[in-house]
Amino acid sequence: MAKRSKKGQKAQGKLQGLVVVAFAKDWEQARDYETLLKVNDIPAVIGGQEQSSGGDKEIAVMVPEDSLDEAHVIIESQNAYDDYYDFAMEEEQEGDFEGELFEDEF
Repeated sequence: MAKRSKKGQKAQGKLQGLVVVAFAKDWEQARDYETLLKVNDIPAVIGGQEQSSGGDKEIAVMVPEDSLDEAHVIIESQNAYDDYYDFAMEEEQEGDFEGELFEDEF
């Protein structure tokens, strides 16, 4: 009779009942999602890497199924904020405002 690892059983039990809320492009983004969700009182776990259809490896961020909708809203809100901030910074850098705001036209 083969002996099963307790560690393997704990990991399997820990992931049971969880669903993927997002795929992160790297470990840093996965940890950011995990932290964001935990700060908003949603338990989150970083799952393993999975091969995407494009050939890239993505990291799954998982939450309990009953928290999935709320987790989606939180992540999408953060992504929209990040996109807006990135856009605003690009616009500021593209504009040639160096010193124009403080020049006197006398």
